[in-house]
Amino acid sequence: MYQYIENGSVTSTIGFKAAGIFCGIKRKKKDLALIYSDKPCAAAGTYTLNKVKAAPLLITKDAVEKSDFVNAVLVNSGNANACTGDEGFIDAYTMQKQCAEKLGISSNKVLIASTGVIGQKLPVEKIITGLDEIIPQLSCTGGYDAAEAIMTTDTKIKSYAVKINSAGGSITIGGICKGSGMIMPNMATMLAFISTDAEIEKTLLQELLSGAVKISFNKISVDGETSTNDMALLLANGASNIKIEKGTEEYFSFKEALEDICREMAKAIVSDGEGATKLVTINVKNAPTQADADLIGKSIANSSLVKTAIYGADANWGRILSAAGQSGADFDPAKVLISFDDLPILMPDYKLALDEEKASAILSKDSFVINIDLNYGSEGSTWWTCDLTEEYVKINADYRT
Repeated sequence: MYQYIENGSVTSTIGFKAAGIFCGIKRKKKDLALIYSDKPCAAAGTYTLNKVKAAPLLITKDAVEKSDFVNAVLVNSGNANACTGDEGFIDAYTMQKQCAEKLGISSNKVLIASTGVIGQKLPVEKIITGLDEIIPQLSCTGGYDAAEAIMTTDTKIKSYAVKINSAGGSITIGGICKGSGMIMPNMATMLAFISTDAEIEKTLLQELLSGAVKISFNKISVDGETSTNDMALLLANGASNIKIEKGTEEYFSFKEALEDICREMAKAIVSDGEGATKLVTINVKNAPTQADADLIGKSIANSSLVKTAIYGADANWGRILSAAGQSGADFDPAKVLISFDDLPILMPDYKLALDEEKASAILSKDSFVINIDLNYGSEGSTWWTCDLTEEYVKINADYRT
């Protein structure tokens, strides 16, 4: 069993500290975050599949793969340090090295991440100066400041924690994330940093994170764009003295809680999509294969025509069916049933059950479900998306200015 902790964060876990400050990369808002554990942590990560990858992401990926343990994650916002060539790698390594030296640990024990504008030189000297301010501010209550410092176009702090109770005691999982636009992770610009005080062997930790990301961060879309910088990291410091081993009761409880907190963070990213006013759950049912269900869910979640219709509360079911049809999935369109929440819209054999007034009322809500029953198998998939508004265009038209 597990329950969410009120005002929970990445520092709700035993032994983790964090801080977030303004170091001058952005104009006024916090832009530098640090997460730290005195006790060494096993680390796991998932990363963008975009062929264009930022220097800090590649350095972090290498450190996670080659280091048995890490202690810290340093993150800046306001500048992605992506597409910056050799100079960008030098700056990223400098950021990592300086943080490590000031913490008194080796460089490969510090993971780094950046988010913000692509193609601009990282003002690394501001980060180095900021380290002297942020390290003394590390505290077990600093998770919210760190969550604020990693934001870019986000309008809300995204911070969560769950406590798992077991026969041997309690384990906590805490997490912060950011993301609002450029979101269609192939683990966008999304970052997630998750901590736990459980003791978990590195290979199993990676397996657990990859599984959780697959059904959460990899099932969301704001605008169908995949970033150069997105990553999710999971650090386990073992401070609870409870070991997670595969197949045990603690393992299944931990797995369920990790998947749930990742879903909550993923949904929070979609809810805070740039200009978004609605969170939409897309349930694809009775597909011939899981892959077919995912193709359809992804196609609908990414469809600008579907998303603009949702914004206008227009029950244009034809756009939904068309998006499914262009997905490449195997299904028979004549067998499809579409409903909004529990309201039938389209029945098999293209028979309409549409009540425009009731359908529009559902589509006007802040959150609702689009169900697509293919009646063509037994597999399913759930995705999350949001509406596409004029505000999204304004935000991205003025992003650098």
